[in-house]
Amino acid sequence: MYLLYFILWVIFNGNLTLEICLFGLVIAGLMLAFTCKFMDYSLEKEKRIVKKYFKILRYLCVLVAEIIKANFAVMHMILSEREEVEPVLVKFHSDMKTTMGKAFLANAITLTPGTITVTLEGSEYVVHCLDESLAEGIDTSVFVDLLTDLEA
Repeated sequence: MYLLYFILWVIFNGNLTLEICLFGLVIAGLMLAFTCKFMDYSLEKEKRIVKKYFKILRYLCVLVAEIIKANFAVMHMILSEREEVEPVLVKFHSDMKTTMGKAFLANAITLTPGTITVTLEGSEYVVHCLDESLAEGIDTSVFVDLLTDLEA
């Protein structure tokens, strides 16, 4: 978080001089102290995030790749000479433990074109898929594996 505050300070200033860097180091430290005191943040949380950094980065890369793949699948569906699509509602249960993990899975599904998370109640998802082909394997998708790994 300290590094993020410092980088934002430098970006917002628009220059990189010794004076800006020195002030940035002090202001980033003050912002971190404020965040820890008043916003329920601690250095322990930051250590956990840093330990999971590569897992988070992998999740984001997989998310972008899946969005691109789904874009091409939807484009193919639209541009093909197929007469009509067959929308379907899919219900599935997830073994996610945290509400954040459940929300991230719901958002990942909604971000991929052709699928929308309709409801999330407890651990049961209802997803609207533009076509049956997009619904295949949605309950065992790569997002479930990555987010379960991040929860651990």
